[in-house]
Amino acid sequence: MDIFEDSAEPSRGNAHEFTVSEISGAVKRVIEGEFGHVRVRGEISRVSRPSSGHLYFDLKDDRAVIAAVSWKGQVARMSVRPEEGMEVIAIGKLTTFPGQSKYQLIVEDIVPAGAGALMVMLEKRRAKLAAEGLFDAGRKKPIPYLPEVIGVVTSPSGAVIRDILHRLRDRFPRRVLIWPVAVQGDRCAPEVAAAIAGFNALEVGGGIPRPDLLIVARGGGSIEDLWGFNEEAVVRAAAASRIPLISAVGHETDTTLIDHAADRRAPTPTAAAEMAVPVRADLIAWTDEQGARMTRAALHRMQVRRQRLTDLARAMGRPEALVRPSRQRLDLWGDRLAPALMLGLTRRRAAFDRLAAEVRPTLIRQFLSQERRVLDRFGLALAPALMARIARRREDCAKVSARLDPVFARALADARKRNDKLRSDLFRLGQRLDQTLPLRLAALRQRLEAVDRLRLTLGYTETLRRGFAVVRAGAHVVTTRADAIRHEALEIEFRDGHLPVRAATEGELAGGDITAPQPVAPPARTRKAKPEGGGGGAQGSLF
Repeated sequence: MDIFEDSAEPSRGNAHEFTVSEISGAVKRVIEGEFGHVRVRGEISRVSRPSSGHLYFDLKDDRAVIAAVSWKGQVARMSVRPEEGMEVIAIGKLTTFPGQSKYQLIVEDIVPAGAGALMVMLEKRRAKLAAEGLFDAGRKKPIPYLPEVIGVVTSPSGAVIRDILHRLRDRFPRRVLIWPVAVQGDRCAPEVAAAIAGFNALEVGGGIPRPDLLIVARGGGSIEDLWGFNEEAVVRAAAASRIPLISAVGHETDTTLIDHAADRRAPTPTAAAEMAVPVRADLIAWTDEQGARMTRAALHRMQVRRQRLTDLARAMGRPEALVRPSRQRLDLWGDRLAPALMLGLTRRRAAFDRLAAEVRPTLIRQFLSQERRVLDRFGLALAPALMARIARRREDCAKVSARLDPVFARALADARKRNDKLRSDLFRLGQRLDQTLPLRLAALRQRLEAVDRLRLTLGYTETLRRGFAVVRAGAHVVTTRADAIRHEALEIEFRDGHLPVRAATEGELAGGDITAPQPVAPPARTRKAKPEGGGGGAQGSLF
């Protein structure tokens, strides 16, 4: 549509006049209607991340540039974050931005343009983190020899955790804490980083034990599957971990950036479990071997010392030979001691006699007078000093007494309160005792009655009440037919009394004549006088 004619003057005819907004809206509808969702391949440049959380960047090739934008929610869902120089395939829809009269691509997701692009990005990221010192060998921590608690960051539903637990159980069972995470996809990197930081945030001695060692594990997979362990957040979390960390991501040929930042890399998750703990049987065997070596070394050392002591004792000679010269000198000095004492005593007596001849009463009086004057002078000086000292001690005693009176009063009041409390407790306990004793006696009486009832129930007299009888031959209880035949007189105890009977012989039993009862006299010890024709019934044979 021609808005202006070719002439210099604008047309004054019936041509419609469009507003700027109308033109912008028409262009927007045309572009969005013609293209819709598109996949655009290009290189990322001019990446901008403002505080709003949105992401602005350009997609370019060797001849053109397209402005691109991803809103905050779209950025959070991206599997790969855009970086400068990355070749990607951007998925989104084409639209316009009327404020600057340009078109742009609203990017919903980004996919690296092939494995080569991922490797280039991985190498750039590795070089960047290595330049910061995150992969330096000097910052790696030693792995504890036998950790008490092991923290495992992995998926709880995969075979990796079962392999690790099985290997730990075989080598040296330890306590294991599992932090479940996603091991691939968009949630992998943030969850793994949060798990490492969470284990480090646990307090020593808290409700949840703090692990002594961490294992970050995942099975093998493609570079896309393992990409979450190449994310910068995961690498920085592993490098910042204060707990020693073993990386066991993928198989032996798989290498991720967390392997460089970890304190130790394991080729497989099973190998990580083997690095974490020693073999218990080997450790016990080594301990036993060291104990045996220590015992042998101690015995050898004792033998060497004993031999050395024997050699030294042989070189020193006999004790009698060492003491003999000293004993001889002692005897010589003992013989010289008595004359020396007598000579010294004579000399001291001669000197004393000379001094005694020079001593006169006048000298003694002068000496005593001089000493008396000195003593009087000291006595005059001592009285004031003594009084002053007594006065100071009296003042000190008064001060101490003034301080002690309140303390004594408080102590006395406290003692009185304690006595009152103890008296009250004693009275209360006495009341409880008075109440408890009858209850205790009643309970014991009930228990005694129950035990007596049980005794009567278990006794044979109760059995007699149920229709049974006890057959005795004197003091012997008869329990078999053969035993009854061997005795002539028997006694049967029923519920209401005793009945003496005579046992049948073998002949009577063989002849079948056991119907006629044969009265027998009761034993002498049980025979009692009965009235004639009284209640004593006829006695019959037992058989």
